[in-house]
Amino acid sequence: MKHAVDSVVGAIRSRSPIVPRVGVVLGSGLGGVADEIEDATSIPFSELPGVPAARVPGHDGRLVLGRWAGAAIAALRGRIHLYEGHAPEAVVLPVRALVALGARTIVLTNASGGLRPQMAPGDLGLVVDHMNLTGQNPLVGPNDDLLGTRFPDMTAAWDPELARVGEEVAARAGIRTHRVVYAQVLGPSYETPAEVRALASIGADVVGMSTAIEAIAARHMGARLAGISCITNLAAGLAGEPLAHADVQEVADQAAKSLRTVLRAIVEAAA
Repeated sequence: MKHAVDSVVGAIRSRSPIVPRVGVVLGSGLGGVADEIEDATSIPFSELPGVPAARVPGHDGRLVLGRWAGAAIAALRGRIHLYEGHAPEAVVLPVRALVALGARTIVLTNASGGLRPQMAPGDLGLVVDHMNLTGQNPLVGPNDDLLGTRFPDMTAAWDPELARVGEEVAARAGIRTHRVVYAQVLGPSYETPAEVRALASIGADVVGMSTAIEAIAARHMGARLAGISCITNLAAGLAGEPLAHADVQEVADQAAKSLRTVLRAIVEAAA
């Protein structure tokens, strides 16, 4: 795995000298934040060895390096998903590369379904914990001690101070937020109403098809973590209407301004 990470880092270094302080993953419909990065170098995933192409609508599949919110950052404009048929180690390779480039803080954003009736489309969830319910883990197999320990502790995977910063900035801006436990499921089918009830009963607040395995990989390498989940819909059985990816993208687009406000504050605090 270290060789694969080094290959990606080498390809990036040949294009940009930037050493990012913060790495950001921009989820479904949220890639527009990358347009604000100054002095940007943009690299398609296809030009990074071992990184699969992004094929899901709303995920452009580019790495953008530059300066934003007063910090040197590297942003993944889109991500790879397990449900596309890729191995977990391939899915997390871009995030591992961000840490290896120098990013000591990783901010993971995503679009999610809300599991609590008090949530509304367009609200933001500040991730304080996660559940990996995919049945897969990027650390399975021989451990590479050059990347991290065999058994990384996940007790405090998500940084509470960065969540607090996001919460306070959102409150001042009139943005509705919730502290959330994010559950990652495999997908690509949306959850059934029975599954939604089960997820809520075991302590999940929002559900999506990404993020948790990226968090595991980043923590394995010692990175600090923050997460912002754009709640684009109420999960199956709560809203009384069918779910569609186009609707997810539309709400994420509408919430982009709120997300930028909170993301900027977290990046400034982390830099």
